[in-house]
Amino acid sequence: MCRHIAYVGSPIPLGVVLNKPEHSLVRQSWEPRRQRYGTVNADGFGVGWYADGDPVPGRYRRRGPVWGDQTFADLARVVRSPALLAAVRDATEADPDGEAAAAPFVGGGVLFSHNGALKGWPGSMARPAAKLPPAELLGLTARSDSAFVWALVRHRLALGDALPEAVADTVREVAGAAPGSRLNLLLTDGLTIVATAWGDTLWYLAEPGRHTVVASEPYDDDPHWREVPDRTLVTATRADVLLTPLKEPTE
Repeated sequence: MCRHIAYVGSPIPLGVVLNKPEHSLVRQSWEPRRQRYGTVNADGFGVGWYADGDPVPGRYRRRGPVWGDQTFADLARVVRSPALLAAVRDATEADPDGEAAAAPFVGGGVLFSHNGALKGWPGSMARPAAKLPPAELLGLTARSDSAFVWALVRHRLALGDALPEAVADTVREVAGAAPGSRLNLLLTDGLTIVATAWGDTLWYLAEPGRHTVVASEPYDDDPHWREVPDRTLVTATRADVLLTPLKEPTE
C-alpha cells in the first residue's frame, strides 16, 4: 500500500528524516523492508511541514515517484521544521486524481495520511457516509478511500473531539462497517503525533525531550525502534509516547 512517517522535535532539515537514513522513506518508495501489501510506492508522494510560530503547514505533493523529483531533493535539503509528515503511495486502484490523492491531506492545521485500504470500498461506506453533511462529501479533494477517511476524522474534529478521540472513533466506525479494512492512520498538528496500527506495520523511535518519530517501518537499524502492536492507538509528543489498545467494534 503506502509508507508514511511523522516527526516532532527540534527543528531539522526535512532530509535528515526523509532521505538521509539508510532505509529512509525515499528508499522505501522502491525498496521497503516490512511492507505487507504491494512492493513499490511510485503512485505519488508528499510532505507537509510547519514553520515556527505558524500553525498552518506547508505541503509539497506530486503524482509520480519521489526518487525522480529534483525539487523534492532540494526542498528536503534546505527546509527546516520542528514537525513533518510525509508519505509515498502505492495506489489500491488507478485513479485520475493525481497529486490530489497523495498524502498528506490537510485541514485545520492537521496533516493526515492513511496506509491501508477500505474493504468493499466504496459501497461498504454507505452508513458512515450518511453521517457526513452533503457539502463535505461533495468537497472531497480526491475520490480515494483515504480522502474519505480523512473527511470522517475532520467531521469529528469539527464537532469538538480531541485528535486522539476522533482518530480512534473513526477507525472503529470504519472497521465496523467494513471488517477486514486496513486502517493505519497517521496525523500531526505540529506538536502531537496520533497514529493507529490496524492491519499493517507501525514503529516509533523516541528520544524523550528531543524528538519522536512514528513510521510504517524503521528508517535505520537503531535498536531503540519499537514496534507498535496491532489494534493500538499511538499518541506521541517530543516528550513521551502513549500506547492505547483499540478494541474491535461490536454490533
